[in-house]
Amino acid sequence: MPFYEHIIMSRPDISTQQVDAIVEDVTKQITEAGGKVTKTEYWGLRNLAYRIKKQRKAHYTFLNIEAPAAAVQEVERQHSINEEILRYISIKVEELDNEPSVILSRREKEEKKAKARAEYSRENEEFTEAEEA
Repeated sequence: MPFYEHIIMSRPDISTQQVDAIVEDVTKQITEAGGKVTKTEYWGLRNLAYRIKKQRKAHYTFLNIEAPAAAVQEVERQHSINEEILRYISIKVEELDNEPSVILSRREKEEKKAKARAEYSRENEEFTEAEEA
């Protein structure tokens, strides 16, 4: 069965629960067609490079799909009808990568750096308070 990476960009004014509902519908359609969704990542509300349907931001969701081509075409047809979806893309790949995507791994690195900065500033505050006393 072919492998696909599928990205969905949803309108920014919908909630994350509605985005989850869209992902659940896609997963249900794929499983009914004999495929499976091996990984789902919510990348969050991100800025767009240019306006799409008068929107400057979008909810990004990434899916790894193992399904027949007809199932992916049906999902894309449903996306084109759905007004909550700004854009979508399906890319056929040789194999699926089960590690976190570059977007999520970069976010984790930034969170670690922010935590280290916060700890460093707390240590410096404690040091300066000890010197003053």
